[in-house]
Amino acid sequence: MQLKTKFIIFVGLVTCCSFGVTFYRTSSFQEELVVEQATRQAKMLFDQIRITRQWVADHNGLFLVKGPGVEENPFLQQGQIKDEMGNWLVKRNPAMVTRELSAYAASEGMGQFNVTSLHPLNPANIPDAFERRSLEIFEEGAAEAVTMELVEGRHRLRYMAPLKVERTCLNCHTDPGYQVGDIRGGMSVSIPMDWAFAEINTNNRLLLNIGLATIVIVSLTIFLLFDRLVVNRLKILARAMDQYPERRDFERLLVADPEDEIGTLAAHYRNLCQRLEQSQRELDATREQVFQSEKLAALGRLVAGLSHEINNPLGGMQNCIQTMKKSLDKPELQTRYLTLLGQGVERIKGTVQQLLKIGRKEPLSIQLGDVDEMIRECLELTCMGRRNLELNLQLQVGRPLVVGLEALRQVIMNLAGNAVQAMGAEGGTLHAESRIEENALVIRIADTGPGIAPEHLDKIFEPFFTTKEVGEGTGLGLSVSYSLVDRMGGELRAQNAPEGGAVFTLRVPLVEQDATT
Repeated sequence: MQLKTKFIIFVGLVTCCSFGVTFYRTSSFQEELVVEQATRQAKMLFDQIRITRQWVADHNGLFLVKGPGVEENPFLQQGQIKDEMGNWLVKRNPAMVTRELSAYAASEGMGQFNVTSLHPLNPANIPDAFERRSLEIFEEGAAEAVTMELVEGRHRLRYMAPLKVERTCLNCHTDPGYQVGDIRGGMSVSIPMDWAFAEINTNNRLLLNIGLATIVIVSLTIFLLFDRLVVNRLKILARAMDQYPERRDFERLLVADPEDEIGTLAAHYRNLCQRLEQSQRELDATREQVFQSEKLAALGRLVAGLSHEINNPLGGMQNCIQTMKKSLDKPELQTRYLTLLGQGVERIKGTVQQLLKIGRKEPLSIQLGDVDEMIRECLELTCMGRRNLELNLQLQVGRPLVVGLEALRQVIMNLAGNAVQAMGAEGGTLHAESRIEENALVIRIADTGPGIAPEHLDKIFEPFFTTKEVGEGTGLGLSVSYSLVDRMGGELRAQNAPEGGAVFTLRVPLVEQDATT
């Protein structure tokens, strides 16, 4: 997942959580505010009804002309009277006025109210569950009770406060149990709240739409800004890294804002590249110095070895010439010394040819031949006349192969010659193995000598490198062998055996049978 995607998801989650908390708190605050306002409205209505009841009680009730819908109150003494004109007047006490006003208010959708007690005289005034709980807590000293109810899918706020017995109440309530100041009941007020919750839902939907739009706009803005200010500049920086050192377009990295974090990173990258270039120049200069020193050292070793290799036969040849001059009358001596002169010339010629083969790329002679027989001949020739040497041959090729047979012969002769020289006069065992493995010829030459010093393992294939005394070798045999194996597409490795001695392993890919010479 890309960094900008993670960033946008994280910002979106944080924004959603923040908006969710805000939305929840705003919605709750709206509901609390509406409930508080409705409660105040209920209190005002309660006070208005209470004052109306007080007014009716202070005037010893109201008398209305009896007619349809205006009947006598059976719970009142002297519930009706007849005026001078012969009209019957029915009395309305505060409780009945309250009940009739509640019916009018309910018909107008303004709510309703009811006077009740735990022991009402009128069965119509029996308290419901909320009113009963409220009356019970009024007896414990509570001043009011408020709750929100959901009845048949409609919300309403219920408010109730106690009604105390006034002196004027005793005009109607002649029961000796009534005392001024007693709480004999309460009046509940019900306010419909569906309109308020509909407004809250409308506001919540509006807030939700605004929040979603805000999240989308903020996320899109952050995405575009992040893509422009961060991602694109990081891509430019990554492209500059990929193209370095072919292109050094450092100034483009600092165009946007060289002082922000990415600009600072680009500046550090530019400084790093400059330090790398300076280090590379110093390394090249040091490498050139080391190369020159190595060339001089190698040249010194080569000159020392060649001078000894050439001076020895030249000295012998010079002695032969001087002796021949003194013995012109001895033909047999002349013949003998001429043979020695020829041998000396051949020795010098072999040394020079070995030197020339280092850089020469002559075509290899690919031919069909018996590799096992070639290895056996080379090792027997190398060990000829050495009675203290033992040969251990495990030649398992078993069939003719198409390979660079002559090049392999030279490599085997060099490796075997080094192994014999390493074991010295004490002698030892020379091991040779051959096998075919994964369409490749594998030859292993091992000796029981002292092995190769660890610090020399990575140098033995270098030209002119030798651990022999001056005059005993030029350091060209292993270098030439390595070059020949490499030209055949193979590899030549050297290592020390755990039990002692050096092990050389060469691996050469096989050529198809129809290859031409």
